[in-house]
Amino acid sequence: MKTILVTGANAGMGFATAEQLAELGMHVILYCRSAERGQAAQQRLKEETGNPSIDLVIGDLGSLASVRKSAAEINARFEKLDVLINNAGIVNLKKERTADGFEQMLGVNYVGHFELTRQLLPLIKRADAGRIVNVSSGAYKFVKKKDQRFFDVPDFFPWREYGRSKKALILFTDALAFQLRNTTVTANSLHPGAVATSLGVSRQTGFGQSIYKMLTPFFKTAEEGADTAIYLALSPDVAGISGRYFVDRQAVLTEIPKEQQQAQKLWQETQQRIADHTK
Repeated sequence: MKTILVTGANAGMGFATAEQLAELGMHVILYCRSAERGQAAQQRLKEETGNPSIDLVIGDLGSLASVRKSAAEINARFEKLDVLINNAGIVNLKKERTADGFEQMLGVNYVGHFELTRQLLPLIKRADAGRIVNVSSGAYKFVKKKDQRFFDVPDFFPWREYGRSKKALILFTDALAFQLRNTTVTANSLHPGAVATSLGVSRQTGFGQSIYKMLTPFFKTAEEGADTAIYLALSPDVAGISGRYFVDRQAVLTEIPKEQQQAQKLWQETQQRIADHTK
């Protein structure tokens, strides 16, 4: 039985991913920010799939302290981690910051996953052939090719900053795959397609709900959006393949220039930024 952790697993595509993995008999770890919503998702999954092997870990990707605390719990509780699916993501319509001062979309979608992955790498390396799956987005194209900034961007345009966080995930995947080249661990990223989830709908005000309902018929379902992530997590077809970007189960080229060079530069800058915020 493979042990698979899914971030943002209490709703939307994360829940759909966890549900399908549970139905396949996997040991699933739900990584959720809210204990209440996480517990509700855990109970529902156990009841609907009949799979008792569903665990819950509470962690906030918008707080480096919380990420480290939750990672320490995971390392202590589990013997290995076969697959890490970095799925959680947010969209903000106004500029907000994480507990550590990062622009919130970059902080949650990228920096939090960067640190969680680094903290869990020893556990992933204990698996026979560990896999890291980063759910990115074709929204990376909203960022101009010549724009290589990720931190301290002065202006704010919601979809561009969302795209910036997803571009960072692709580059993180490239750098990670390079660093893991002499191990049995692989790392790949993907675009799930336009998926009908409540991403971008404010929990506090409900803003965006009417737009979400209007567009839903034209989008993939959460279950359909989860397909490529599950494929990368389990399929023997991609065993040993690393550092690639997938769309509809197919590896495709991105439009990011000088990928490996930029990927290593971003990795180093992110490490330094994290170090600066934790002094």
